[in-house]
Amino acid sequence: MSNQKKELGEKIKVLRKRLQYSQDKLAELLKIKRSTLSQIESGQRDIKSHEIKTLARIFNISTDELLGQAPGLEVHLSHSEWEEPKEELIRISVPQKNIEKFKEVLLYILNKVGAKPNVGETVIYKLLYFIDFDFYEMFEEQLIGATYQKNHHGPTPVEFAKIMEDMIENKDIDKVKSKYFNYPQTKYLPLRKPNLKVLKAHELAVINDVLKRLSDMNAGQISEYSHQDVPWLTTEDLKIIDYESVFYRTPAYSRRDE
Repeated sequence: MSNQKKELGEKIKVLRKRLQYSQDKLAELLKIKRSTLSQIESGQRDIKSHEIKTLARIFNISTDELLGQAPGLEVHLSHSEWEEPKEELIRISVPQKNIEKFKEVLLYILNKVGAKPNVGETVIYKLLYFIDFDFYEMFEEQLIGATYQKNHHGPTPVEFAKIMEDMIENKDIDKVKSKYFNYPQTKYLPLRKPNLKVLKAHELAVINDVLKRLSDMNAGQISEYSHQDVPWLTTEDLKIIDYESVFYRTPAYSRRDE
């Protein structure tokens, strides 16, 4: 076993865990068996060129970063904004993202509907997506402004894991493992109330509308619902969903005329 293969396998394992992906989930995205991915991560199997390209897209890094020494997929948090996404992978002509607003919206969601047995991590992903895209469609500006990737189960906010890690460290939330109808589920419990001063009335109105319409759906239902939305439909697998595509929504999903 070469050191290079072993180091690359370890890097893939680290990046996978940062996204909170199981081996089964990443193997599904790569269209390989879980046992094959296990061999790659342990350095027992050579990785193919098309698998490298797919992994780079999944981890939102360049192939050079994946194969080189750069750690990749780091979401650095500052007090007021996100770092700009890499131009080669993400092209979204929208304002800077507001970390504090992201946190307060998450806390608002968790305080309102987080106790519902169906609301686990997957449902939260989709609630955030519809909040962001509904707001952008209605007001042509961002609310949270997260970056959403098209994955098999629907839109996924790529900054989510890093934000939650930061909030757990700051004791804003707690992460727990549970089951929903015997399926494993990750839930987040709020440890404080949201700071509503950072949310404007029309922002809260959109958030409440999304929660009222969608928060009773389970993970499978809301994922399937997101699959019929034009922004998801018009994006290639593993690519970043462009906010501008929201203006081509079908009447069933459009919030512009309400």
